[in-house]
Amino acid sequence: MAPEQHSGGEELGRFLRARRTQTSPRSAGLTPGPGMRRTPGLRREELATLAGISIDYYTRMERGRETHPSPAVVDSLARALQLDDAEHEHLRDLVVRAARPRSRPDAGGETSPASGSAPAPSRTVRPHLQLLLETVRPNPAYVVSRSMDILAHNAGGLALYAGIADWPARQRNLARYLFLHPAARGLFTDWDNQIRGCVARLRALAGVDPDAPDLTRLVGELLLKSPDFAGLWERYEVTGRKYATKTFQHPQVGLITLGFQGMALEGTAGQRMGVYTAEPGTPDHDAMLLLDLTASPTEPRPSERQR
Repeated sequence: MAPEQHSGGEELGRFLRARRTQTSPRSAGLTPGPGMRRTPGLRREELATLAGISIDYYTRMERGRETHPSPAVVDSLARALQLDDAEHEHLRDLVVRAARPRSRPDAGGETSPASGSAPAPSRTVRPHLQLLLETVRPNPAYVVSRSMDILAHNAGGLALYAGIADWPARQRNLARYLFLHPAARGLFTDWDNQIRGCVARLRALAGVDPDAPDLTRLVGELLLKSPDFAGLWERYEVTGRKYATKTFQHPQVGLITLGFQGMALEGTAGQRMGVYTAEPGTPDHDAMLLLDLTASPTEPRPSERQR
């Protein structure tokens, strides 16, 4: 069965509805009236009033029927919903996508998007990136795809995620690990924060490319298998807290706190490199060295580096 195609207007409506229901009247400067509110967060008419637009116009936006709001309307909604800069930019991206023509069936009855999603990006990791991963040892490091598949890694980069090496190479994905691997909850001392940031990143990608095949497969699996993921997915958060350090309760080396830096890789289709660091001479650095020394060799076979 082909994946369901989502219109940009529907995705825009989902984002607005999710953010509206999570914005409290009091934080928006409104005085809640007496009695129980049937709607969590702001009512449609309250948000429309705050944004200076008609309730009918806003309702059409939330239902995916109004797909050409002006920049001024977008900015007014962002202010009323108290969006941060990243969320505001995401809203603008959704509006751009909503304005594109809807998918339409071709002569054979198949859906043919006027501006369809690109196929899943290549999993190929350039040889010099694999060399770079080895060069930064003993610092744990890895390369991931836009949907968090682990495409390449050095010894510590895989060993840091305790138990993930037990999975086949094609199954190794940081989001899948966080939600489905039995070791993940005990590995991260702030697991709740880690999963929120993970879902926010996937939600941001889904908002502008909801029919991306690599993303839809992963999200579909996690929605089916993880109630924690499903609950966070419905919140439609697109920004997570950025942490300069991460703390692990690792079964091999004990408690270890490492600095972390993620970076986009030029000339790739959304690939990113993540590198962990520790100050030399500290217990954390000693633990990092031990992790690297005791980890299994990681030189991947060509079939694991490429699609």
